Amino acid sequence: MSSLDLEQSIAAQKASLEAMFGILSKAFVSIEKLASLNLRAFKTILAEHQEVAARALLSKNPQELLSLAAQPAVEKAQSYWQHVYEIMSSTLADFTETFETQFKRHQHDWQAFVENLAKYAPAGSEAAVSAWKTAIDTTSATFETARKTTRQAGQIVESNVSAAPDTATRSTRRGIEQAEAVEKE
Repeated sequence: MSSLDLEQSIAAQKASLEAMFGILSKAFVSIEKLASLNLRAFKTILAEHQEVAARALLSKNPQELLSLAAQPAVEKAQSYWQHVYEIMSSTLADFTETFETQFKRHQHDWQAFVENLAKYAPAGSEAAVSAWKTAIDTTSATFETARKTTRQAGQIVESNVSAAPDTATRSTRRGIEQAEAVEKE
């Protein structure tokens, strides 16, 4: 092994370690964000439940109590899940970017290895070298297909997350209206 190959190998290993620690750092940042969000949500829920309990004791109309508690709770739940979605999608985007960069680097390294192999391969080994090149091309195509599919799935999830608050709000309003109608009867 030449000193150039050894240096390239060490550089590749160093880059892989840096990428791994970068991913771990991003994961911990996301965990911290989720923990902070959950703590804030718990504190808010506790305070709101105390307020709703106090109002329940003073309320003479069950309909009024239902309308006080239902709508804000749905909106807060929607907001919470929107924050969770934003944290998770940001983390996924960071991971995807890192993985794509690493994949491209490894792909380049393998292509250089196969090209180097082809230069110094003995006569009659063209089929084996060609098989290596085909495998690299197939892997690249598979990765690109998976990347496109993942992005499409992300777009579908994003559109569903965007539509969910409207659906939940409509359902809550219908429930309140039905409760009002039952009370009037």
